[in-house]
Amino acid sequence: MMDERQFLVLINEHQGIIHKICHLYRDVREDREDLFQEITFQLWKSHDSFKNNSKISTWIYRIALNTAIATFRKKKQDIEYRPALPEMAEEQQDEELALRQERLFGALKQLDDGDKAIITLYLEDLSYQQIAEIIGISENYVGVKLNRIKVKIQNLLAC
Repeated sequence: MMDERQFLVLINEHQGIIHKICHLYRDVREDREDLFQEITFQLWKSHDSFKNNSKISTWIYRIALNTAIATFRKKKQDIEYRPALPEMAEEQQDEELALRQERLFGALKQLDDGDKAIITLYLEDLSYQQIAEIIGISENYVGVKLNRIKVKIQNLLAC
């Protein structure tokens, strides 16, 4: 069983995963912060159920994606705000790279939730097997879906 301190260390180490999901599934900063808190809450609620059958990052992705998709469909609930929220590390990026990343995020946001989840995991360099495990589809179907998603993204970026 994980205590609160261990859990906070885990969140700190893997906050990049959560931030990426939040950025991909929410457009407004406040909504991303809300989603970050909801994902963290869901991770806390379910941390006792983690059985080490997969990598911790796989488990975090599964909870984060399910939370991001599920909260889209739920009625908004009041959320208690904490004074501090981990911030993404500031990265030095040149303008061209930042512009290309923004265009890519814009294209990704136009995909449906399932496609967003698959391409996000792929961009994180997860294997087809890991993606299949998280999403709940076969490895072969991951490959088929990724090819279709890549074509969609190319078409969106060409516009």
